[in-house]
Amino acid sequence: MCLILFAYDCHPRYQLILAANRDEFYARPSLPACFWGDNPTILGGRDLQEGGTWLGITTTGYFAALTNYRDPSAYKPQAPSRGYLVRDYLETSVHPKTYIEQLPDGGRNYNGFNLLLGTWESLFYYSNREEILRPVLHGVHGLSNSLLDVPWPKVAKGKEALAAAVQNEDIDVEEVFAILMDREQPDDEVLPKTGVSLEKERMLAPAFIISPNYGTRSTSLLLIDRNLKVQFWERTFEPKQPDKWNQIYYEFMIID
Repeated sequence: MCLILFAYDCHPRYQLILAANRDEFYARPSLPACFWGDNPTILGGRDLQEGGTWLGITTTGYFAALTNYRDPSAYKPQAPSRGYLVRDYLETSVHPKTYIEQLPDGGRNYNGFNLLLGTWESLFYYSNREEILRPVLHGVHGLSNSLLDVPWPKVAKGKEALAAAVQNEDIDVEEVFAILMDREQPDDEVLPKTGVSLEKERMLAPAFIISPNYGTRSTSLLLIDRNLKVQFWERTFEPKQPDKWNQIYYEFMIID
């Protein structure tokens, strides 16, 4: 995924409110979110090319989400798929500290990544560009293709919009999806410099990305309330057609 906005332990009703966009090449095959046939405790999408996932939660409350860290100068073409990080955490369902300690070389064999992982009780952040497991503090946070809360334009704008949305006791699903589907193009002078061309920085800058071969494939909203009820919405889009989508919804109680 390329954008995650979330409010953690700062709402009277919800422990976690998380909104995310998955950006990927249109040609890369994937499945929409579902309970996995080979592990029905896991709810999440599936990358059919490598078998990993970008966002998922288990019926016992283990949760993980992933973004890539953009650094073309350090790209390793033979590195394993970063989607394995989310898949393996959900399948093992161990404490985040244990999981990260078991990663060979702190995950340096992967290309750059950011990983949110935890349970409904506690949430952590890890990047193999820092190699430090950090507890996530209460509040509204944003993550794109740099480190947590680095204020890229879409991160800063998205955090501000989500902070306003969570002031309401009831979360307006359409309001949150509108944040994720924002196509505003930031000015060139505020774009990050990540080692790609200015043309590519412009293409990747909006919250919702559209280009000939690459763009936002799905948007997701995950709510976990303080009674351990999980609600999950996902919209999957036709390539380059942000006004055409299929929406699915799941709801379940965490088995504590």
